[in-house]
Amino acid sequence: MAHKKAAGGGVRQHKNPTGKRLGIKKSDGQDVIPGNIIVRQKGTVIKPGKGTMLSRDFTIFSVKTGKVAYKRSPFSSKGQKVVEVL
Repeated sequence: MAHKKAAGGGVRQHKNPTGKRLGIKKSDGQDVIPGNIIVRQKGTVIKPGKGTMLSRDFTIFSVKTGKVAYKRSPFSSKGQKVVEVL
């Protein structure tokens, strides 16, 4: 009867996964050029406004030169957060 325990079962436990580097990359009032990433997010927590577009992975990026502005949408009853390039 063997008394050696099977190895490898607990080797992969307790490891922290690497972060996905989500969040706001350009804050309010910062200058941007076309193609600059403004927000990296999972889902549409912040909606794209004027001068911005939403990519497939919900990243918001600028499509024109200007300054970043964060606002609350007046059209939504929940007051959705919106980012614009002015």
